[in-house]
Amino acid sequence: MFPLGVLVSEFDTVLVVDFGAQYAQLIARRVRECHVYSEIVPSTMPVEEMLAKKPKAIILSGGPSSVYAEGAPAAPAGLFETGVPTFGICYGFQIMAQALGGQVARTGIAEYGGTQLEVTQEGVLFSGLPVKQSVWMSHGDSVAAAPEGFLVTAATSETPVAAFEHPGKGLYGVQFHPEVLHSEHGQTVLKHFLDAAGCRPSWTMLNIVEDAVEAVRAQIGPEGRAICALSGGVDSAVAAAMVQRAIGDRLTCVFVDHGLLRKGEAEQVERDFVAVTGVKLRVVDAQERFLKALDGVTDPEEKRKIIGREFIRVFEDEQRAIIADGPVDFLVQGTLYPDVVESGGGTGTANIKSHHNVGGLPDDLQFSLVEPLRALFKDEVRRAGEELGLPAAMVWRQPFPGPGLGIRIVGAVTRDRLEILREADAIAREELSRAGLDRDIWQCPVVLLADVRSVGVQGDGRTYGHPIVLRPVSSEDAMTADWSRVPYDVLARISTRITNEVREVNRVVLDVTSKPPGTIEWE
Repeated sequence: MFPLGVLVSEFDTVLVVDFGAQYAQLIARRVRECHVYSEIVPSTMPVEEMLAKKPKAIILSGGPSSVYAEGAPAAPAGLFETGVPTFGICYGFQIMAQALGGQVARTGIAEYGGTQLEVTQEGVLFSGLPVKQSVWMSHGDSVAAAPEGFLVTAATSETPVAAFEHPGKGLYGVQFHPEVLHSEHGQTVLKHFLDAAGCRPSWTMLNIVEDAVEAVRAQIGPEGRAICALSGGVDSAVAAAMVQRAIGDRLTCVFVDHGLLRKGEAEQVERDFVAVTGVKLRVVDAQERFLKALDGVTDPEEKRKIIGREFIRVFEDEQRAIIADGPVDFLVQGTLYPDVVESGGGTGTANIKSHHNVGGLPDDLQFSLVEPLRALFKDEVRRAGEELGLPAAMVWRQPFPGPGLGIRIVGAVTRDRLEILREADAIAREELSRAGLDRDIWQCPVVLLADVRSVGVQGDGRTYGHPIVLRPVSSEDAMTADWSRVPYDVLARISTRITNEVREVNRVVLDVTSKPPGTIEWE
């Protein structure tokens, strides 16, 4: 497998130590916005393993626990004696204070949401910033006394020690969440820490693409050949373009029409991607194979694993067909960093869901995986695609999961249900595009509740049809998301068209759940 370190060996690295915070991934994104590479690691990782990654700096995330609670995550032994500049946020701030001899108190007074912060000493973190600023708080315990030798730099009405620092030791901390947009100068505070740590802003798209291409070229070698699991989505398209730049016509793209695609998608891949890249493309019609494998299956995890397994089996069949021109030992996939994290491979925490290209691969895989996007978030992948010269229509299309419409049907997958969902999805996408919302909405999964029916009336007659769920979300990287406030008139047009044009559907509902607690996809 293509490890993260291979992709990022030339960049300064910031480790984000995850203490169970919902914002750990957001911290990593904010660091990358400062053009510094970041990677999330679990709080259980020994310091020796952290140091083996040669971090330029370490950031301690927030977390839901109290430092006093039994079983609460603790700082790894020796963390504050490494000499590596370290920045504690919220729970990480309290862990730092407690470990270094400060006092963390259960005051009984909590702060949540927007809070007025007053800078009492400018120091490093608040250099040049307003004395009073709004920050985002989320804590019950408070630091009552800073460790000896630390300068207290900020306070709120309820928290006398809201920030401290010891530049001589490279240790800094804040009680608030600088990674959240509601902290009006949070990104600047974070940048000040990165500057103080000596982090070079070299994580730029040109460097990322060049580094990844070189890493792919080294992995595959001068004679190696690869096939790419081209799905038609952004991730696999960018991965394929990146690998083709590295090895040229030794890459063959295989597009599997598994029958779980959106309307017109197969034709678009065959026409547009080949025209832009000139890549060798083989199209495989495997619709019957996938439908047979999914027959009667309703469990979403099982669906994902079946689809992942069948993908691999199809590629193994294609390998045998292509092998006449020489051996093919490598399989290219568009795996992203959020895929790795959510499949339990990024933080050491619980598996949220198996992604078909991470948790759903068979144990007897006959290929070595090439994953040039494994270290990237989605918005970074889009910028890489632009750097590689892919057209905007391809780069900025809505994300679409590898398992396709198979995980947007709640219930068993059948040909008829796929056709219902495909038509409803096409209408929703067409109306959102017509309203100019393509860049405002990260993604709008359309979900068919196949095992649910409701009574309706159409044409003066009683109907007993399926409900369709619209799930429009706004996000930066898919790690967190909020539901998009789509204008009512647009929603009305989508609902009217679906119920008029898709006869099996008599009800359209809107999902207004954020992530967390809900995932973007329903399954």
